[in-house]
Amino acid sequence: MVSFKIIGGHCRWFLVCATALLVSGCSSNFVAQEQLPPSAAKSRYSIAQDTAPAVALAEHQIAETPARMEPLSLHGNKSPYTVNNKSYKVLASAENYREEGLASWYGAKFHGHATSNGETFDMNKISAAHKTLPLPSWVRVTNLENGKSIEVRINDRGPFHGSRIIDLSYAGAVKLGYQDKGTAPVRVEAISGAALDTASYYVQVGAFSKKPGANALKSKLAGEVADRVDVYKDTYYRVRIGPVKYDRAVALQRQFGQGDLGKPLIIAK
Repeated sequence: MVSFKIIGGHCRWFLVCATALLVSGCSSNFVAQEQLPPSAAKSRYSIAQDTAPAVALAEHQIAETPARMEPLSLHGNKSPYTVNNKSYKVLASAENYREEGLASWYGAKFHGHATSNGETFDMNKISAAHKTLPLPSWVRVTNLENGKSIEVRINDRGPFHGSRIIDLSYAGAVKLGYQDKGTAPVRVEAISGAALDTASYYVQVGAFSKKPGANALKSKLAGEVADRVDVYKDTYYRVRIGPVKYDRAVALQRQFGQGDLGKPLIIAK
């Protein structure tokens, strides 16, 4: 069974599979019809009203991620879907989308909870919710009051409140300078086509506990691909090819997924 609840003007998906359904799996092709009871809503969120973080973010503390080409998410793109007896049709593409209207923001109440496409919402990073753009989509949002503009990745549904056209994370609102006001008039323009086709991905083909093994693989790969190969150190020594464009990343994943290295990981820059 799938339940859907609108809380404070923002949407959240709840997937509940009975034990019998767990055997066969829950389908992502669903129609949201039933609302959660208030008691269930209270158990999901630890606070009743949305707020900013306890320690305010400064604009310089927030990193911006350049727009990049991505596949559509497996979840959150069901069309049409219904909220509060109103039906919404998800656009087939974000191309040529442009709209002006009111932007709001959401923060601490939803921090750490799942977005509509299944990712985890982080109010300290730039993201946004939109009612009809495909998930994920990239847009440029401009505050029409002060001229500030940022690139934003949409991974959630909403806002379902009044005439608002987009709901930015708290971090996004800080970047656009309206976190204290709560709302601002904005222009939202899709970033699509060639503008998204940038070298924004790495293909990780191995991780080693010791550096010699990583260097050996790096040398081997350097003789097989024209792309740059490097070793990155955190807990392990990770061998990655890139940065490359998305289609190239997929091709490299396919190329090196046939051997004894296991399936390579595609990692966003």
